[in-house]
Amino acid sequence: MSTGPLAGGQPAPQAGAGAAPAGAPVLYAALLDDAALFPPGDAPMAEAVAAHRRYRLGAQAPLTGPFVVPADRLAELAELAEEAGADAAAPLRVCVTVPEGPGGVGRALQQAASMPALEPVAAEVAAGAPDDDRQAAADTARAAAALDAHLPAGAAGCVELPRGADPRRVLDALAGSGHRAKLRTGGVRAPDFPGESELADALCAAVERGRALKCTAGLHNAVRHTAAGTGFEHHGFVNVLLAVHAAVQGAGAAEVAGVLALRDGARAAAHAAALGAADARAVRALFTSIGTCSVLEPLGDLVGLGLLSPAVLE
Repeated sequence: MSTGPLAGGQPAPQAGAGAAPAGAPVLYAALLDDAALFPPGDAPMAEAVAAHRRYRLGAQAPLTGPFVVPADRLAELAELAEEAGADAAAPLRVCVTVPEGPGGVGRALQQAASMPALEPVAAEVAAGAPDDDRQAAADTARAAAALDAHLPAGAAGCVELPRGADPRRVLDALAGSGHRAKLRTGGVRAPDFPGESELADALCAAVERGRALKCTAGLHNAVRHTAAGTGFEHHGFVNVLLAVHAAVQGAGAAEVAGVLALRDGARAAAHAAALGAADARAVRALFTSIGTCSVLEPLGDLVGLGLLSPAVLE
């Protein structure tokens, strides 16, 4: 099914200059999970927490999600949060990542719940690196079960899907759970970045199943590009938003891959600007957030493309 001008090659509508379109608050609301502690940013904890507090109190608040922290740094974070004035009445909202896998979920979430200065609103666990699709599905189901057993009420669970496995089979292993899928879209090596076709297959499989997802790593910028310093091929988060919209509209994987491959920022911005509030809600119901080591860099891109007001950077 054609998804309109972006897929069909017809002239795109022009993005409005200076002011965000009506759908933009929905399309970008709480999109940016603050992963400043993680590569390539690797911010010191004190610096990252201070910056996050500024975002949560400033113009960036409606666009900023929770502070992402690995389980083994919870104690360090709690101490700094307490020093900054966080307590049970006004805790720091955190997403806890559990890199050791399902076996560490219970311990990590119990620790986070015992810290009054922190509020665990989400948890993420990797399914592992299996040898085949059957093992991948089993590992994914085991990760989901760990979240089922230990996730606090109201918190979001997220299972990082293993790359190389059939995304349909591993997504089916999440059936019956309310947990999101997590797709890794970059890293510190060129092979860490999936190509357009690989990511398109995963996005289409998730949309077909109505499975919400987040993406993490490598999505600091709005539009697909080649990084000048490394030569790595980075996906753009606006491309991913538009790709999910295309999949929701019934586009196949090849067409979705074409949307992910788009490098024309003005064209991508024009199509993002043209999405109405209903389309934006449908996209964000499935594509919940990105993990980014910078909050201001993605916002700067959106401002530069005319998709958000410069006031969000103040």
